[in-house]
Amino acid sequence: MAETTSPSVMLIVTQDTKEEEAHFVRTVLEAAGVRVVHLDPSVRRTVGGAEISPEDVAAAAGMTIEEVRALGHEGKCQDAMIRGAIAAAHAWNAKDPISGILAVGGSMGSALAGALMQSFPYGLPRMIVSTMASGFTKPYMGVQDIAMMNAVTDISGLNSISRDVFRNAANAVAGMARGYDPKAAAERPLVLVTTLGTTEASVKRIREALESDGCEVMVFHSSGAGGPTLDGLAAGKDVALVLDLSQTEIIDHIFGGLADTGPDRGRAALLKGIPTILAPGNADFIIGGPIDASRAQFPGRRYHEHNPQLTAVRTTFEDLKKLADHLAANVRDARGPVRVFTPLHGFSNHDSPAGHLMDPSVPPPFAAYLREVMPAEVPVTAIDAHFNDTAFSDAIIAASREMLAAAKA
Repeated sequence: MAETTSPSVMLIVTQDTKEEEAHFVRTVLEAAGVRVVHLDPSVRRTVGGAEISPEDVAAAAGMTIEEVRALGHEGKCQDAMIRGAIAAAHAWNAKDPISGILAVGGSMGSALAGALMQSFPYGLPRMIVSTMASGFTKPYMGVQDIAMMNAVTDISGLNSISRDVFRNAANAVAGMARGYDPKAAAERPLVLVTTLGTTEASVKRIREALESDGCEVMVFHSSGAGGPTLDGLAAGKDVALVLDLSQTEIIDHIFGGLADTGPDRGRAALLKGIPTILAPGNADFIIGGPIDASRAQFPGRRYHEHNPQLTAVRTTFEDLKKLADHLAANVRDARGPVRVFTPLHGFSNHDSPAGHLMDPSVPPPFAAYLREVMPAEVPVTAIDAHFNDTAFSDAIIAASREMLAAAKA
């Protein structure tokens, strides 16, 4: 049995259907030297022995377990137990901090565990052993650092394969929990940045300058996963500054490109009040599919075949007015300082003399339109340079330093 000073791991398994598996995993975890906090979100019946019982989970959702059962609909029962499990887990963590979470489940158990795990911060060891792990895992992992292990067989009793899977998972989480140090996070100011390879030259200078100032800089590829990850970090971590310098995912949301990440992309930092700098990096193109598909979806445009799967489709000034309107609507909801910078000589490598989609007629009127639609208190600075020119990155660096200094004052 683990000592009381040992790190604790929260175990999420429904004992009404997986009592044998829960007991096995608990035994392995304790043998690996960690304390176990079993959160049991069972609905059908209460087996007993869990530190956080089904009754406790229901109570944390403001219900009795009988009221949950009386809902008579598995989706409604699941929603109630998810709410209760998240609340109960955080209440326990507040009084006795956990160092890891391990869940075992099928689609329903994985959905509950995924929602609970996503409510905890980055860096906390978390793993789901799931029958869903060999397929589409995004609903369970989100954009967090959650591991999923394929259960291989159905989670229905123990066999030679499932014992190995459960043992490996338990030992892995126990090992991570023993090494987990929530105070190990960098105390340097955290700066989050978006880019693509087509704006990397400028972003690299910005990153290196801010790192030389003592900041921790995280850069995200805005091709469909990077932006939402940045948004998730902005919502869940102590972030000093966001440099949203690549608008590909918003462009693709407006026009149906492949990197569409939904209507809320870019709003998390603004709503939280994190100082933010916006720039229209990569606004010169929509990400389309193969060239023939792109021609069919976006007829009458200019195209650059990036590779057989991806085509850059040139945007027009009318397109970019819609981008400006979208960004301005987001900025109107901002609870912190925002600055906007836009280049007058191109938005990416594609929009340059060395590229394939250059259109010098677009950036100047776009800058004027940005000034027109942005809230009056938000400065919009047009730089007489290309996005990848030193003059543009220098302007972003100077503004970043000013905003970081103002936040400290």
